[in-house]
Amino acid sequence: MQPKKQLLSLTPYKPGKPVEEVKRELGLEKIVKLASNENPYGCSQLAKDKIVEELSNLNVYPDGYSAEIREKLSRFLGVSNDQLIFGNGSDEVVQILCRAYLSPETNTVMAAPTFPQYRHNAVIEGAEVREIQLVNGHHDLDAMVEAIDKQTRIVWLCNPNNPTGNYIPEGEFVAFMKKVPRDVLVVSDEAYFEYVAASDYPNTISYLNDYPNLVILRTFSKAHGLAALRIGYGIGSSSIIQSIEPAREPFNTSRIAQAAAIGALDDHSFIEECKQKNREGLELFYEFCDKKGLLYYPSEANFILLDVQSDADSAFNYLLKKGYIVRSGNALGFPTMIRVTIGEEEQNKEIIAHLDSYLATLVQKVNE
Repeated sequence: MQPKKQLLSLTPYKPGKPVEEVKRELGLEKIVKLASNENPYGCSQLAKDKIVEELSNLNVYPDGYSAEIREKLSRFLGVSNDQLIFGNGSDEVVQILCRAYLSPETNTVMAAPTFPQYRHNAVIEGAEVREIQLVNGHHDLDAMVEAIDKQTRIVWLCNPNNPTGNYIPEGEFVAFMKKVPRDVLVVSDEAYFEYVAASDYPNTISYLNDYPNLVILRTFSKAHGLAALRIGYGIGSSSIIQSIEPAREPFNTSRIAQAAAIGALDDHSFIEECKQKNREGLELFYEFCDKKGLLYYPSEANFILLDVQSDADSAFNYLLKKGYIVRSGNALGFPTMIRVTIGEEEQNKEIIAHLDSYLATLVQKVNE
């Protein structure tokens, strides 16, 4: 038996090898994973305390409505309870939106390269995917508007964009929203929202009343450090959220995830500290790249995409042998670049030193 034909063109997500397996293969005592944009500082102690409290309730199904975290998050964001939908990570909310709106008779518009799950889920639903190439790492918003027609159902904005880290400023965002037909959904995926430092980053929640076709995605996986628990959410008009709820699986977020998210929301100082350390780490990479004349994209996320003046896999393998796992740009649409998650200060300095050594080997090869 064959599945539906569109699945035959897709490949399943392939996570990196477990750290312990890489240690054994390479004979290394220490491996530092800077490939998945995880928070190197873990999660809030308040979230951990909530997890411990919940361990005695593992025999009980989670609240399918996520009432407690829903109430807390709605107050935190300043929206109504019925404007929120929760998912097994914001990835699942992407899946829910595609399931709810896309079909073989429709199309969807997105940047390229961008977060691959937009395309992946659209293909599964049989929709036409219209990809608009980035311009210097930025969304080409004018070209995206031109790609919209009567069959377009969703336009995806990854802001900041993964894998480049670039962001869409508020003025450009508002101008774009004004041009998009009201019957086309615009999804602003803000997975890295808590890391953003730009003063002109759009306050998208404030535009929900003006643009009822806007949906915002956020997550507890990144800055909040709850990636293992898989909980994210969407924010939109109550009419949109209620209309897509039937596409959500029951009990899709666990009791532990909901409890941890409640604790995480209370720890504002943890997020501010992580944001500050992340910004300091980015500055270290900027300084190194400027010194070496390396192309990079200024980032509003917790990663940096930088050029290694060679095939990305070559740099990936060099760093792997030094005990550092990064993301090769060959899998991201940037064959001479690598994406590096910002780590702790010592980790950042160590990997920069290894990158310096790698660049020296390239010069040596040229001179031989």
